[in-house]
Amino acid sequence: MKFLDQAKVYIRSGDGGAGSVSFRREKFIEFGGPDGGDGGRGGDVWVEAVDGLNTLIDYRYQQHFKAKTGVHGMGRNRAGAKGADVTLKVPAGTQIYAEDNETLICDLTVVGQRFLLAKGGNGGFGNQHFKSSTNQAPSRANPGLPGVEMTIWLRLKLIADAGLVGLPNAGKSTFLAAVTAAKPKIADYPFTTLHPGLGVARIDAREFVIADIPGLIEGAHEGVGIGDRFLGHVERTRVLLHLVSAQEENPGKAYKTVRGELEAYAHGLAEKPEIVALSQVDTLDADARKKKLAALKRACGSTPLALSAVTREGVEAVLRALISVVEEARTGETPVQDDRWVQ
Repeated sequence: MKFLDQAKVYIRSGDGGAGSVSFRREKFIEFGGPDGGDGGRGGDVWVEAVDGLNTLIDYRYQQHFKAKTGVHGMGRNRAGAKGADVTLKVPAGTQIYAEDNETLICDLTVVGQRFLLAKGGNGGFGNQHFKSSTNQAPSRANPGLPGVEMTIWLRLKLIADAGLVGLPNAGKSTFLAAVTAAKPKIADYPFTTLHPGLGVARIDAREFVIADIPGLIEGAHEGVGIGDRFLGHVERTRVLLHLVSAQEENPGKAYKTVRGELEAYAHGLAEKPEIVALSQVDTLDADARKKKLAALKRACGSTPLALSAVTREGVEAVLRALISVVEEARTGETPVQDDRWVQ
């Protein structure tokens, strides 16, 4: 399955059904009077977070969604039925933006959340509504109100507890494969990871979700390399694991390069708790390891962890450091909702 984290979609709610103009005509009843029924309301357009989805790939093949028109009213005071609704099913973590791709409409973070995007038009009144003492045989009815149409953007931001950041070939995918059941592509060339990946890590009978994104290089916030597009997938994380490769000649410079991109991206990433680790330490001897750990410590201002996903050295220490921050940050807050939310 291909990964798609952004899609542009056109939606339109259903028009209301027209009211009916009808008169009661029965044998032996001299004055039947109006009996035109009301039109049905048009269908609504909803968006719902469902389980089992982790991409927006379905919206590559269908971008137009229209709810049904309400059924017109009929004689004998028969009201029309409501038009069928349309529901856009998306993964948890999907945000809905207006056409400008900046105005946030809703943020679906929990499976089962539903939000009303476009309400169907009301049905028109039949001629029975216009009967009065001075007009006992009205011959007019209301048409249904038109539905609402709009263009929206769907933007998926993966929901994970911890996010992996670093330069290309820093060992992020190797670490993810070592501590979870995920099977990311691993190779010795830059930008092996082209799409974000998720995995569930377990330590001391506790588990949390880790997100891996493509590597960052200097100028990523300006679109250099793959750019910073995928940083949105670590916006929701509670802690960042910043991996710096032991094969870097200057670990401090590598660390500052990624930190600079996080600060340029903004959206609160630079303020998130960060755990720094020197990865791939199995490739160093004792003296080289000591020097590079010291250089990295000077750059980040804290003692970095030593990590080798291949030999498993330091893996448990890193996982325990991550889970301690994750559990402290888990508050179980309920998202703010208005009257258009249904859960």
